[in-house]
Amino acid sequence: MSNSVPFDTLKFVERLEAGGFTRAQAKAAAEAFAEATSQELATKSDLKETELRLDARIETTARDLKIWMGSIMVVAVGVILTSIRYLPAGSQ
Repeated sequence: MSNSVPFDTLKFVERLEAGGFTRAQAKAAAEAFAEATSQELATKSDLKETELRLDARIETTARDLKIWMGSIMVVAVGVILTSIRYLPAGSQ
């Protein structure tokens, strides 16, 4: 992922100086701008890859949640049936 934008810092410095910046100000601004524009940027394919990974994680999490909820229901039904079995007989 190397999407850096070509940047002519000397020309940028000269334009800033023509606009009233001091040499030091123009140089500092040009260096900061060059650094900011040289950083790697995310491409559409990077975003698509990330989206696919997130979709897979969501599907896995949904499956795990269904398994967990099903397990809880089985345990709850077992507890209820066991409780019913040990209820005292109706008193008359």
